[in-house]
Amino acid sequence: MRSEIDETRLGRIAAWMDRQVDTGRLAGLAVQIAHRGDICFSERRGQRDIGANLPVTDDTLWRLYSMTKPVTCLAALMLYEEGAFRLEQPVADFLPGFGQAGVWAGGDAPPEQAVPLARPVTMHDLFTHQSGLGYPNAEGRPIDRLWASAAPFRTAPGWTMADAVAEMARLPLWYQPGQHWYYGYSHDVLGRVIEVITGQTLGAVMQDRIFAPLGMTETAFSFTPAQAPRMAACYGHGAEGLHQVAPADDPAYRAPVTLEKGGAGLVSTMGDYQRFASMMAAGGVHEGQRLIGRKTHEMMVMNQIGGDFASRGPAHVGDRPGTGYGLGVGVLVDPAAAQSPASPGRYGWSGYASTDFWVDPVEEITVLLMTQMVPSGTFPLWRELEVAVSQALA
Repeated sequence: MRSEIDETRLGRIAAWMDRQVDTGRLAGLAVQIAHRGDICFSERRGQRDIGANLPVTDDTLWRLYSMTKPVTCLAALMLYEEGAFRLEQPVADFLPGFGQAGVWAGGDAPPEQAVPLARPVTMHDLFTHQSGLGYPNAEGRPIDRLWASAAPFRTAPGWTMADAVAEMARLPLWYQPGQHWYYGYSHDVLGRVIEVITGQTLGAVMQDRIFAPLGMTETAFSFTPAQAPRMAACYGHGAEGLHQVAPADDPAYRAPVTLEKGGAGLVSTMGDYQRFASMMAAGGVHEGQRLIGRKTHEMMVMNQIGGDFASRGPAHVGDRPGTGYGLGVGVLVDPAAAQSPASPGRYGWSGYASTDFWVDPVEEITVLLMTQMVPSGTFPLWRELEVAVSQALA
């Protein structure tokens, strides 16, 4: 039975959006839903910049943060299809010396106390966040403090991913390759591998292979002076409510940007990212043009980690049962365990500023949420929106 949209129930999504602004959770947001490729819901609420009293509009520019990752992985898989690398191939074939610093010994060991790699870090490890790379977090372990102080992603003029990855290669990994699913810098390193293979910057590769074919004219690692008035400010939420954490005219994204981070660097509009999401929902095809092969797309959106986050992740990610990971997207493998109304095989990813997208192939829907609230776990926005969308399916 093919799903349909109950248009009378779409109003509940609009009401949910109203509540986010009216209760002071968010400054502004936009939600868009496509069903079988056609937009069936597209609304905006609130302000992109409270101080300037500017509303959210169709062409508002948003920081994607980790919604950059699926784009980077798609670009890499295009090279994979051309024979540029094998998934089991060591990353060190492209980044000599990567992994030579070994793996942190763990426990209370100082960060410089490392053990050798049990096996090389592979390209598959980078795609699936099983490389042993992480993000420094609030646990304050010695390895986290070391990486935080090293600060490979610097704002120094002219600093590039070549510089950042060279710094990263001097540091031990958090875990052995393949030991855990551990979210972190893997896709930033993957982006650098793309640069080495092609001889281009990551942004140039994305422009040539993804943005131009899809007509994504507003997506890049920076915004231009002409685009600056449309950038959204970024907000946090504390005891006194909303507060701005980054201005609309954010110097971190003001052109030119030389540090093109494959894990977190893009800015985009709702319309542009819809083109990417719709191509993914169509199995890698846009307006009759195939960007990626059918079998490669299937591989990208199937679970690749041999379990879910709860079983494959270290203890601090054990609260995410039912969701696995493909080659650049999260994949719902057990809706009951995830306590989700979505279908098995639903895939997508989110960003640090609470943006989100997902594709439900069974229901033939694509959902996009754009806002700018950090960190992404401040409110359970995608969980609430997931229910609001699911209840509108007939």
